[in-house]
Amino acid sequence: MKKHTQLLSALALSVGLTLSAPFPALASIPGQVPGQATLPSLAPMLEKVLPAVVSVKVEGTAAQSQKVPEEFKKFFGEDLPDQPSQPFEGLGSGVIIDAAKGYVLTNNHVINQAQKISIQLNDGREFDAKLIGGDDQSDIALLQIQNPSKLTQIAIADSDKLRVGDFAVAVGNPFGLGQTATSGIISALGRSGLNLEGLENFIQTDASINRGNSGGALLNLNGELIGINTAILAPGGGSIGIGFAIPSNMAQTLAQQLIQFGEIKRGLLGIKGTEMTADIAKAFKLNVQRGAFVSEVLPNSGSAKAGVKSGDVIISLNGKPLNSFAELRSRIATTEPGTKVKLGLLRDGKPLEVEVTLDSNTSSSASAEMIARRCKARR
Repeated sequence: MKKHTQLLSALALSVGLTLSAPFPALASIPGQVPGQATLPSLAPMLEKVLPAVVSVKVEGTAAQSQKVPEEFKKFFGEDLPDQPSQPFEGLGSGVIIDAAKGYVLTNNHVINQAQKISIQLNDGREFDAKLIGGDDQSDIALLQIQNPSKLTQIAIADSDKLRVGDFAVAVGNPFGLGQTATSGIISALGRSGLNLEGLENFIQTDASINRGNSGGALLNLNGELIGINTAILAPGGGSIGIGFAIPSNMAQTLAQQLIQFGEIKRGLLGIKGTEMTADIAKAFKLNVQRGAFVSEVLPNSGSAKAGVKSGDVIISLNGKPLNSFAELRSRIATTEPGTKVKLGLLRDGKPLEVEVTLDSNTSSSASAEMIARRCKARR
């Protein structure tokens, strides 16, 4: 299945078997037995976790569109008419988050346009599954296994506590080979700027991720879910050690909304902004390099009512520091309308805090104002 940087898939587990003398971090790797000359192993952890990671098989039909070469667009228009629908099959991965109810988290692009979805467990059992809801912006989808029995669910960690350098293990179904695991570290947090359509606030890892691992699990060494694998940077088509996962906190929040509403209800802050850069800091004489710069506050929005002004820099959300506008956008977009959030601001070099009630993306006057501006700009 396709996604704009190149979709994730599974991994091929290779845990180093030849480790030289002192390596302090090895003490934290599960499977070591004090006093025995055994190699460290992730096997005990994986034995517990693998039953909770599943393969997702999809079938459907989709219309095939044909692109018109640039030089012929003036004769034929942008695209040729859609060709007759063609059947397709696809493979991805998923993670069981509720064994009793059969809920499985995966990527939205894995199940997009699917008319039949089936789940295969690592013990070979297969179940039909139905789509509870999907979200294109976050690339999260929630499935439900039909008539579930004897399932194992995964434990979920607090992804806000991750640190660059923490060990990570990726598990999924790469290239349809079957369940595979690979290991690495957390390479970066809050990664954005990947030119994907949607929310970008990814965990970056060098654990090998390939096609078919989309929707699979990124784990810590306790076997807890820290992310849902979703994309890779792959100029040559294969893994080069730059993979991206949706943080578990974000995925869990969205799953709860999908269970409750069948869709994602997004709050709106009612601002336009950009990343805080050295050039902006210099132009506005600001002594800050991180955060979200507010370029415009939409009239009648929650932010306008709370006193947010253009030129403000948002440096924290609910007491947690913000690194970028992309992070702010991602966190607000996973928060329900009507929620009150606390923004830490810098205005004229002085800190202050305001409380904003998030607008609805369907009913607020701020939203109507934004839609009207977009329509006017396209005329």
